[in-house]
Amino acid sequence: MNTREFGKVAVMMGGRSAERAVSLKSGEGVLAALKKKGVDAHAFDPNERRLDALIKERFDRVFIALHGRYGEDGTVQGALELIGVPYTGSGVLGSALAMDKWRTKLVWQGSGIPTPHCELLTRESDMHAVATRLGLPLMVKPANEGSSIGMTKVKNTRDLPEAYALAANYDPVVIAEAFVDGVELTVGVLGDMPLPLIELETPREFYDYEAKYSAGDTRYIIPSGLPPDAERIIQDEALRAFRTLSCSGWGRVDLMLDRTGKPYFLEVNTSPGMTDHSLVPMAARHAGLSFEDLCLRILELARLEKRGGDRVG
Repeated sequence: MNTREFGKVAVMMGGRSAERAVSLKSGEGVLAALKKKGVDAHAFDPNERRLDALIKERFDRVFIALHGRYGEDGTVQGALELIGVPYTGSGVLGSALAMDKWRTKLVWQGSGIPTPHCELLTRESDMHAVATRLGLPLMVKPANEGSSIGMTKVKNTRDLPEAYALAANYDPVVIAEAFVDGVELTVGVLGDMPLPLIELETPREFYDYEAKYSAGDTRYIIPSGLPPDAERIIQDEALRAFRTLSCSGWGRVDLMLDRTGKPYFLEVNTSPGMTDHSLVPMAARHAGLSFEDLCLRILELARLEKRGGDRVG
């Protein structure tokens, strides 16, 4: 691969979401990897620079290493569409849908993709009735945040108002989701290829922000230990869940496997972490793809996407 064909590349990192610190770390890793491969790559923080600098400085494409709002929700993607600069990952629709956990679930429910039951929470919600319908424990989440920010595992109804208040601090749309007792799995997606499954184990209540980025006791089990046929079925269903949201390029699908072996899909990350704790690089490495080659492959996919015409199903 002639890396000069990529031209001048902006690695977009930082931004102004609650995940800024993680994004900077992801972006720095991607930038170093691309430079190591000979790509003319440069850091670009949209929180500090206007997007018209991409045109003035003649950037040819963008590697999006932003996480959360204003980077993973379709806003930056739309701006890049308007100025005609190719970018990595999903298009506007896929990014916006996947960022919104509530609407992700509505689309999946309508498409027959298994996902845990959930309800919208408001300040006026009858918390006791919600807990009765969904059962305890349950998860309370801001609909438009990532990295488990603002999430709480609720074991007692009296704790629901506090969990709601925490989530609402990050997003006005808050969901309560039935807790699936079982194994937590994640499936990376690279182009049309699902990557090997990773099982996540943590002694914490759930795979929260600390477990993802700082805890030393999180276990990443790869291979997952599932029979090959069972893993293949989950990979195929994860790819369908990904495409149903009009996602493309690359990403990560998170799910729970209950005690009977049934998968329940939780969410899709369209700009997953690229840090030393991150899951997609870990799965890619297991599949024989180095971090540097993974970054190149993602960048290569940017020029192959047909925006507005993503495949569904």
